[in-house]
Amino acid sequence: MNSTGRFEDWLAPSVAPELDISRAIPAESLGKSSSLPQVEELSPGLDPAEAFENLAGLPHVLFLDSVLRHPYLGRYSYLTGDPFEWIWSRGRHTYVSNEPEPPPEADPFTILAERLRRWRTEPVSGLPPFQGGAAGMFGYDLCHHLERLPRPRIDDFAIPDLAVGFYDWVVAFDHVEHRAWIVSSGFPETNPDRRRRRAQNKIQEIRERLAGRRRPPCDRRNVDRSLLAPQHAVTIPGLTSNFTSVEYLQAVRRAIEYIHAGDCFQVNLAQRLLYPWQKPPVELYRRLRRCNPAPFAAYLDMGDFALASASPERFLRVEKGEVQTCPIKGTRPRGLDRQEDEAQARELLASGKDRAENIMIVDLLRNDLGRVCQYGSVHVSAVCRLESYEYVHHLVSEVRGRLRAGLGPIDLLRAAFPGGSVTGAPKIRAMEIIAELEPTARGPYCGSLAYMGFDGSMDSSILIRTCTIGGGWVQFPVGGGIVADSDPQREYEETWHKAEGIIRALQ
Repeated sequence: MNSTGRFEDWLAPSVAPELDISRAIPAESLGKSSSLPQVEELSPGLDPAEAFENLAGLPHVLFLDSVLRHPYLGRYSYLTGDPFEWIWSRGRHTYVSNEPEPPPEADPFTILAERLRRWRTEPVSGLPPFQGGAAGMFGYDLCHHLERLPRPRIDDFAIPDLAVGFYDWVVAFDHVEHRAWIVSSGFPETNPDRRRRRAQNKIQEIRERLAGRRRPPCDRRNVDRSLLAPQHAVTIPGLTSNFTSVEYLQAVRRAIEYIHAGDCFQVNLAQRLLYPWQKPPVELYRRLRRCNPAPFAAYLDMGDFALASASPERFLRVEKGEVQTCPIKGTRPRGLDRQEDEAQARELLASGKDRAENIMIVDLLRNDLGRVCQYGSVHVSAVCRLESYEYVHHLVSEVRGRLRAGLGPIDLLRAAFPGGSVTGAPKIRAMEIIAELEPTARGPYCGSLAYMGFDGSMDSSILIRTCTIGGGWVQFPVGGGIVADSDPQREYEETWHKAEGIIRALQ
């Protein structure tokens, strides 16, 4: 994070512009140990969306796509696929692709931590931060591995709770420098010679795929704001919810009763929207990135299901032991013209309710980070700043800390998962109320999409503004934080404002 206090991309330390990474540089020639990955710089002007089209057919392809281009909001994008190991979890069972039997340790966090210790490498200086590692989806229901909580009443899609690949290569894009590289670690080989050969072969393979037949890039097009309705009138035939409007209002009122009774201070309550979808999942992502550009946009092929996300929210970031989280609380729709838009932003900034809601989550996250960070290092570096996206304004805060010695990204994820901005406070009681009031499982929604590099780095988003595609359907929950003075009707309308970009992509 920089002096402007704005988002960076998936990870954004300063890049040394004078460093010239030439084509196919062996690790040894960089003056580092042989644990460094191999690197090849690609020709200038490679478009990430075009590259994605050429690699989209790879198993478990992952596109961490900073569509919203800005030096801090969208500096880097990453593209990878065909992991050498795939781990997925459902309920109390965890499976590993390379092992015929489920591992005796069923806890997915422990399994991931053990594997991350097997494969370690130093980062190549001057390149985008993610240079290979574990990456994928951490669904909301992983909370049951961390706390004793009631299960959702209906789990009709049976989506994995966790779907993570170990990716030995990545195409990394720097949108400020207008450069791109293939970085290959050579894992899972550990013998230096075999690892080097594997890395070189993988670079050759990916370069050939990128040079194949190319589609026109799925570029961002400006949205005509005259088409945006001021209220939640946007809907399409076939779109259904797991709540009627009356039921959602009743659930909000029940949440407010719990708050007045002293059970909690805030509860995040969501309705799940459902729409039939027979086209390829990639087609929905093409539309989504065009209609609703976001700094943490992403696509992940999980096998039977796919994720298409336009998330604006960072969850947890780790760089050289420094931790950052950026909770979002407080929302207003964008206006139809500049005057109305500025009025909506001013109203949000002046709202005592929204500010209080945001600060509650800041306090929760300070506590979560304090469980794994050095004493005295946790501090709030920004409170309730305004950030504006295609369809909404948000209030965003920032909390920082430094991990204690011997702890890493998995320890941090255990301490803070799921994100407080999408549960409520206190977290456990809020999640109990969510399980009571929401009729269906959340699936990936309000979980996280994350990478954990072979070098110990990490970055992650909160999975909001996110579609899960599979079984002939698209599902995308949308919700908001309920506090003591919430107005049920306004809370209901806010969910539709947040759904706007996805609904337009479906059209």
